[in-house]
Amino acid sequence: MSEALKAAIAVIDAAVDDAKSGLPEDVFLLVSRLTPMINVDLLIQNPAGHTLLTWRDDGFYPRGWHIPGGIIRFKEYMEQRIEKVAMAELGATVAFDAEPILTQQLMTPNRDVRGHFLSLLIRCRLTSEPDPTMAFDADAPQDGQWRWHDGCPDDLLAVQAGYRGYF
Repeated sequence: MSEALKAAIAVIDAAVDDAKSGLPEDVFLLVSRLTPMINVDLLIQNPAGHTLLTWRDDGFYPRGWHIPGGIIRFKEYMEQRIEKVAMAELGATVAFDAEPILTQQLMTPNRDVRGHFLSLLIRCRLTSEPDPTMAFDADAPQDGQWRWHDGCPDDLLAVQAGYRGYF
């Protein structure tokens, strides 16, 4: 290994306080250009068959609805990420099936940063109500707001098109 590469790796290592709690944004974006990310997506449906989705407007994808999800951190169990996603994106707690109902590869052909995922679709059930302060406001949509849907919305993110059959 070259001295320049060793020095660059040392700088990156010094920037990472504790990889188990997440990476600094710049380091995360670098890693996402080098290796696929593994994420969990939470399929939450009520007894009436409505699906809980969150609004996404974060600059990585065109704005639209998506199934809440998150990238599994280093040395984090899938189950821990499911619980953290439910709390962070919905302000709620969930119970969930032990095994994914779907595993799919998602690749964005025209982008390398956050462009390759192995996604695990997990069937979940709310054990607490979503935080009403995080509910979707059609007059002032904000990234991360949630709403129940009685079918698949036309503006579901294209990267999650493989989930349309679950609505």
